[in-house]
Amino acid sequence: MVDIGMPTLIELPEIEDCAALCSKLGLQFVELNMNLPQYQTVSLDADRLEAAANRYGIYFTIHLDENLNVSDFNPFVAQAYTRTVLETIRIARRLNIPVLNMHLSEGVYFTLSDRKIFLYEQYREQYLQSIRLFRETCENNIGASNLKICIENSSGYTDFQLLALDLLLESTVFALTFDIGHDYCINHKDEPIIISRRDRLHHFHFHDATAGKNHLPLGTGEIALQKYLHLALQCRARLVLETKTVEGMERSVGWMKAHLMDA
Repeated sequence: MVDIGMPTLIELPEIEDCAALCSKLGLQFVELNMNLPQYQTVSLDADRLEAAANRYGIYFTIHLDENLNVSDFNPFVAQAYTRTVLETIRIARRLNIPVLNMHLSEGVYFTLSDRKIFLYEQYREQYLQSIRLFRETCENNIGASNLKICIENSSGYTDFQLLALDLLLESTVFALTFDIGHDYCINHKDEPIIISRRDRLHHFHFHDATAGKNHLPLGTGEIALQKYLHLALQCRARLVLETKTVEGMERSVGWMKAHLMDA
């Protein structure tokens, strides 16, 4: 079996309410979303989180800010984002949080008359050097902890992002998140990349989708969900039911309970 969790929800701004719903639904963890103001590193209260986890018998993972860009060409900006990750690592180690979920930024691009030029492609070696430095910094701060930083697919890996991904995966502190809804909406462009690295697949964002629309409750879209549930079970990966409303969570949990034993 695998651990199944839920994201923090806009409808439930207090962490205790999210933890209570998680427990009520029979789930194991809540993924804190650092895009929200109450889950910034300056706002996170480790004692409060620990008390909520103990009261409801759950644990937490963390979704890092989607704007996170440790490769920004402005060193002050890059340092601020790296500092955010390091402070999150400190909190995660304090609370025995097993996963930080992270996107790889594609950075800025210039639009020419016939194509887009991504600046990280144009200045590829500078970009990749920033990734190497980030990897080493995270390794040093995670140390002997079992914490993993899982890189999530989004709108399709570019060539430079794929190089960066493999640089990060050279370290055992990095792993993969498979967001099946994002992948469906780009016609499964990233699936072969992830499957070829399936030994590093530790985390799933699990939701349904139709063409151009994801984060739907399970069973209300077009994804072959049982295929990916079977993959998650094979990899012993955690699953976040990444539906954004309480009603959607309840429907997704119902689908999961009905299909888990058949996977």
